[in-house]
Amino acid sequence: MSRTAPVDAIRKPPPAQDEEARLRELGYQPVLARRMDGFGNFAISFSVISVLSGCMTLYGFGLGTGGPSVMLWGWVGVGLFVLCVGLALAEVTSAYPTSGALYYMADRLGGRRWGWYTGWLNLLGLLGAIAGIDYGAALFTGAFLNLQWGFVPTPGSTFLIFLAILLLHAGLNLFGVRLVSVLNSVSVWWHLLGVAVIVGALAFVPDQHQSVEFVFTKFVNDTGWANPFYVAAIGLLLAQYTFSGYDASAHLSEETSNASVTAAKGIVRAIWVSWLAGFALLAGLTFAIQDYAATQNSATGVPPAQIFLDALGPGGAAALLLVVIVAQLFCGNAEVAAASRMVFAFSRDNALPGSALWRKVSGSTQTPVPAVWLAVVVAALLAVPSLYSATAYGAVTAINVIGITPAYAIPIYLRLRAGNRFIPGPWSLGRWSRPIGWIAVVWVAFVTVLFCLPQKSPVNVDTMNYAAIALVVVLVLASVWWYVARRSYGTPTAYGNAREEAEIAEGIV
Repeated sequence: MSRTAPVDAIRKPPPAQDEEARLRELGYQPVLARRMDGFGNFAISFSVISVLSGCMTLYGFGLGTGGPSVMLWGWVGVGLFVLCVGLALAEVTSAYPTSGALYYMADRLGGRRWGWYTGWLNLLGLLGAIAGIDYGAALFTGAFLNLQWGFVPTPGSTFLIFLAILLLHAGLNLFGVRLVSVLNSVSVWWHLLGVAVIVGALAFVPDQHQSVEFVFTKFVNDTGWANPFYVAAIGLLLAQYTFSGYDASAHLSEETSNASVTAAKGIVRAIWVSWLAGFALLAGLTFAIQDYAATQNSATGVPPAQIFLDALGPGGAAALLLVVIVAQLFCGNAEVAAASRMVFAFSRDNALPGSALWRKVSGSTQTPVPAVWLAVVVAALLAVPSLYSATAYGAVTAINVIGITPAYAIPIYLRLRAGNRFIPGPWSLGRWSRPIGWIAVVWVAFVTVLFCLPQKSPVNVDTMNYAAIALVVVLVLASVWWYVARRSYGTPTAYGNAREEAEIAEGIV
């Protein structure tokens, strides 16, 4: 590929190590503390993907939408396509290492409207992810309390646990990015050792296991739909939901050393490490199922908890549930960090109502405090329907997928459309850029349509896929707000950011 002038600049980026200069060239005055190293940047995406969150919380969903065969083979296939998405996104991230990440890339490569809608989709997905992750942690906490003290989880009590977890994550994020980075680094080892402990215990303790044929060929359809291909496609939600959030590395790039390289590497590494760990976890759980029907209808409300209970007894089950819950808490904390940086960046460019408030940064911790609170409050509101509908949690997870996944593809598509006008950063795919990029775009288009479709039949108030409605509502609100804020919204002109510097300086509290 010939390397000619980029879309929005007339010269190549400065050396990768001079990230503050590069950020100023992209139009922003550095105000966040650059205290995260390469491992910490990888760790935040790995923590957000969190196989001990996504795989565990949607395992019960997978049992009825295709069963073991779809869960295992779906994980392999989805992981491969997501790796293509991650590779293509990493290349664009290397060229534009800012907290705005996806929407800034789209704005630079396609124009203001592309950036505007990408930002709103990205924000919807990130906030939906917080709600899905922390509500999942609340479900597992309820299961743990059930095993230990006979506590019977209700929608109301689960929601209260969920709110307590959100407050915990808000508090941890207010201490600054250094604490977030340390927790994410611990999270990596907790996840890897946790998967090893869970798989090891389930492999060696139970007296009996399911056969290889059962694990890799058993198909189960409890959806009400007759078409097995449709059911199998819907069952891919487990893997696709888990494989999301790796844009966290990009959102934290303004707080990462040598971000033009390390943020790109963080995205790719988080995906393939999670791919391997998640397959081992799903296989370990499925081999250890003792009673399929009892697992699906567990009194704990969480099928993996029933697998632990049947295979290891109450004591062992409680211990493994604690491992999972702590991992989910790490995951939710990392997601709050990523979402709050997106809120900060989007507000910095005047895209949100009340942007002047949400872009403020604490002078002592260099943390966007109001953005943290906005992220957790909106996440709490997204989960309110869980008080009234048993299918609401599945809708929240689908909101995450259909919000954030298209936002991944838009800058990739625009990079492909730009052709030789786009100049890669220090991390590049070279001649593989276009084929990998088109695979990523086609895959994202497929799953976006797929997860707007109903998951249960017959379709009624209880089984409706409300994710599609949420997507339409957000796009309508974004369109309406565009006509209000279009004169003030805009990423700064590269190499000329005096106005933005002054506005950011005024926002520091």
